[in-house]
Amino acid sequence: MRFDIVTLFPELFAPFLVSGVTRRAYESGLVEIKLWNPRDFADGNYRRVDDRPFGGGPGMVMMAEPLALCLEKIQADRVAGNAPKVPTVLFSPVGKTLDHAGVEEWAASAGAVLICGRYEGLDQRFIQAYVDLQVSLGDFVLSGGEIAAMALLDAVARLQPGVLNDEGSHQLDSFNPALDGLLDCPHYTRPENWRGQPVPQTLMSGNHAHIERWRREQRLALTQSQRPELVQMARQRGHLSESDEAFLADLVENPDKDA
Repeated sequence: MRFDIVTLFPELFAPFLVSGVTRRAYESGLVEIKLWNPRDFADGNYRRVDDRPFGGGPGMVMMAEPLALCLEKIQADRVAGNAPKVPTVLFSPVGKTLDHAGVEEWAASAGAVLICGRYEGLDQRFIQAYVDLQVSLGDFVLSGGEIAAMALLDAVARLQPGVLNDEGSHQLDSFNPALDGLLDCPHYTRPENWRGQPVPQTLMSGNHAHIERWRREQRLALTQSQRPELVQMARQRGHLSESDEAFLADLVENPDKDA
């Protein structure tokens, strides 16, 4: 798996690639990262990559030619390295919001070319000519695509075999199909009593069946409270049992009841 990242600030990625548990994916080569600066493909002494927008308005726009030359170099480098053909992705507010299902697809892919925009955006002609897919992190705007690229890379890297200490830990993440797409339950650790707040007794019982049911109900309650649409999706897919539905019905009737 190889990701080529087009960014005006490649130095932002240096600490990201050598820190945390996901560094194992990059150090081992499970996820190969190559950084490309479009400024290296710009003309003039100042290596200019942006200009004012036609029609006026605030800000600057990234120019098409340096980006195109950079992308063409990436494509040639991938061919020379026998790397498979991959889509060119732009992080943009107009793109589809990245979710767990999307991350799983990327985690099983051959990678992508990730374009990190800056300023007011990219010349639309470059987007129309070269971009295959646009992706968004949500309904807000960042100063550049680098943070979005890191978010995608981190989410993909942690799903690679051998990256996490516990191979199955990501299967209990929020939104995972193993949890029927629900939010994960609360977690507790030592001490058993922290500032007058004890750990729920069920977790201390040693009864695994009761613990699993408690965790299921906590997931249902939390998801119903914070993301009810996820509960509805689980229901539509037939993932809720009779006991799940009974618990949710009781929750509606007694909203103040502890799960």
